[in-house]
Amino acid sequence: MTPGEQNSETGKADPPKSHGGKNLPAALVVGFSMFFLVVAGLIFWPFGVAILMAAFAPLGCFELYKAMATQGARAAIIPIMALAPFTVISGYLVAFDATLGYLPWVFIAVTVFVALLWRMPKGASGYVRDVTASAFIILYVTGLASFIGPVLAMTDGAAKLAVIFMCVVASDTGGYALGASIGKHKMAPAISPKKTWEGLIGSVLLACIVGGISFVFLLGQPWWVGVLLAILLTAFGTLGDLVESLIKRDIGIKDMSSILPGHGGIMDRLDSILVGIPAGWGFFMLFGL
Repeated sequence: MTPGEQNSETGKADPPKSHGGKNLPAALVVGFSMFFLVVAGLIFWPFGVAILMAAFAPLGCFELYKAMATQGARAAIIPIMALAPFTVISGYLVAFDATLGYLPWVFIAVTVFVALLWRMPKGASGYVRDVTASAFIILYVTGLASFIGPVLAMTDGAAKLAVIFMCVVASDTGGYALGASIGKHKMAPAISPKKTWEGLIGSVLLACIVGGISFVFLLGQPWWVGVLLAILLTAFGTLGDLVESLIKRDIGIKDMSSILPGHGGIMDRLDSILVGIPAGWGFFMLFGL
């Protein structure tokens, strides 16, 4: 049956699908909406982007919790979700007082400690499994997301976060475009069967173009520095994709959820961004930018 053709069993037209089995028009609408929402926020209200990440973080934590619960791991999701926004936002306070850069790690430590106590009433059976799941969710989602504050607190922080965001999006877009059209050589078939070396080349090429141009026009820096950042973000973004693919394959699911039409779950969109933001922060710190 071709996309849009009427299904004889339901009497309804099937939605158009992409090569990955997702609704391509819906994916494009959601993808571009999120892109322009972040870009508009960085232009007009940078702190709003931190708030947006603070709102997404608990949802990402909940998706991981639900996925891991299918394997019997019961993380302390209530305190994790409750403290996640404060952890993400706290990093932004370094813009007002440089000595407050430790705050996100304080919130992370407090969240881990509360998670340990939260699980105690249920007894010893499965305690290590459950608290390990809690620590993983806290560090993987909340911990990585908290780096958005230190990036925004930098000089020209909004522009730097925009560069990181655009490079990650360009890497994803270039990888999909080249991989879906000419991809034949599998990169890691045991982990992510759809990832190809051709797709990785597309990721690097488009990210380098965007990184070089954005460094010149947004940061007033040499283009080659932007190319270096783009290569770094592509590497970390690819690793982030593979890590999430491993998690999903181990659990036995295709997407973390269906909250974003055509994309899957929050974590299906945040995987590259979550590792890209701290990598970008480290890059700017290393080069003294």
